[in-house]
Amino acid sequence: MFSFRNKIWIVVIIILILYTVWDNNRIKVVEQEIEIDSLPADLQGFTILQVTDLHEKEFGKDQIRLIKKLNSIEYDVIAFTGDMLNRNTSQNYRPFYQVIEGLKNKEHALFVSGNSDPRPYILSGSGYKRNEFITGMEERGVTFLASNYPFQVGGSEVAIVDFENAIINDKRIRALKVSASEKEYSPYVKLQLDVFEENQLLEERSFDLIIALNHYPVADSRMDVLFSDPHYSIRNFDLLLAGHYHGGQYRLPLLGAFFVPEAYIDRNGFFPPQDRVKGLWNYRGLKQYVSTGLGSSDTIPFLKFRLFNSPEVNVITFVKKEN
Repeated sequence: MFSFRNKIWIVVIIILILYTVWDNNRIKVVEQEIEIDSLPADLQGFTILQVTDLHEKEFGKDQIRLIKKLNSIEYDVIAFTGDMLNRNTSQNYRPFYQVIEGLKNKEHALFVSGNSDPRPYILSGSGYKRNEFITGMEERGVTFLASNYPFQVGGSEVAIVDFENAIINDKRIRALKVSASEKEYSPYVKLQLDVFEENQLLEERSFDLIIALNHYPVADSRMDVLFSDPHYSIRNFDLLLAGHYHGGQYRLPLLGAFFVPEAYIDRNGFFPPQDRVKGLWNYRGLKQYVSTGLGSSDTIPFLKFRLFNSPEVNVITFVKKEN
């Protein structure tokens, strides 16, 4: 027979399991206002819906609950910030494609790749082309953000850019060209040159709002590296949106996350600074907003769940800063 104390522990464990199953299958909508100095009136209330780190998670048959949640939100842009798949060799595209197919508003729908997604390009001796995961996504109405995506809102100009490509400057491009004639460029170099050329638009036009997308947050120590490296130039981004950390995936009440996958954080990501795990922060003038996302990593298969860490989508609204 179990003792009374053991019975209590059994009940607690059962309740914890039931709560975790329920919590892993609900969807929170987390809202965040971003204050911008001198924001034009056209962009007051401009809204981005961020969806990240799905990891093939399914919310109801044919993603019906997730689709219903997304379609209940008014937004100007929807940004998918990577890791829609479990691993980069997976061909289980349906959980993500079903979400795209169910969206009502895809006027400005953008995607950047994560580490668990396939490489967006196939490189060959003749050049490069986009892989089937990307082409299938674009056929369904979502644009792969290779360089920049400019558009107008009223009389204002907005640019959404891929962070990693937007910070490459001409010194890095010159370094890529060293000791190679145009005919000898590898497909990788050709791709870098083409993206750099597309990003010259950011030098030629004046934008009222520049938003960067990246799967990975930019940790403080990496930011220091980028600022000191002459091959990179950090632009005046108004905001960087990222995912990847899952908010720690496993969180403990009062203590928060005890691990994030980030080599640029001390102790290889164990016991990270809690103000860098999720939400909004500002370092060296760059505002970053990091979503905890929807799914779970299967690095350890039997631990593919979130603990005290509800799946979320994020509504980012830009407002003029009050003086």
